[in-house]
Amino acid sequence: MREEMAFIAYHFHWGPAELMTLEHADRRQWCRSISEINRTLDGTPPNPFDNL
Repeated sequence: MREEMAFIAYHFHWGPAELMTLEHADRRQWCRSISEINRTLDGTPPNPFDNL
């Protein structure tokens, strides 16, 4: 949970209050979305194993 919160806070500058109100599934989705944005910006091809 802390890693997810740190990851989202780093990228979106959300504080603990906002992050603690999110459900676990929502935090995971935000992490996936941020990672996808970063891969797109970096030009990294999609990982075919992400959806297994």
